[in-house]
Amino acid sequence: MTALAVIALGSNLGDREATLVSAVGALGALPESSIRAVSSWHGTVALTVDGPDPDKPEYLNGVALLDTRLDPFQLLDGLRAIENLHGRERVERWGDRTLDLDLIAFGALEIDSQQLQVPHPRAHERDFVLAPWLEVQPDAELAGHGRVADLLAGLRSRGEAGGRG
Repeated sequence: MTALAVIALGSNLGDREATLVSAVGALGALPESSIRAVSSWHGTVALTVDGPDPDKPEYLNGVALLDTRLDPFQLLDGLRAIENLHGRERVERWGDRTLDLDLIAFGALEIDSQQLQVPHPRAHERDFVLAPWLEVQPDAELAGHGRVADLLAGLRSRGEAGGRG
């Protein structure tokens, strides 16, 4: 059975746009998977564990919709492999990175394991996830949180559009 996976992409080191475009190509090349849609790239302030940091390199973020027959854990392994191919180093939490791929949603599945949480536990708080997602799927819903359009409107009305993390 094919599932729709929502994948957030981000980069703030190197040639960000080239990295993101390459990552989208790699996503589409995953076994039994194909790209349904890709958002435009959105520039965002880096978000650190201490909050937004305008002194850090700015992120480019976007969302890809992927139709896949992989299970969520196989897809997660594929995402990690793509990050590694693009020089991702895991030095500090929410640190600068060449490429960050997050599995935001996988159909209507809800998973809470040590290895994977779906939907992503902070997606509903992240403008840089919600805005590009809404761009490619206007009727999107985030399991347990509601319509993406309403979540984004709520963030923006509270002034919580925020940066990346």
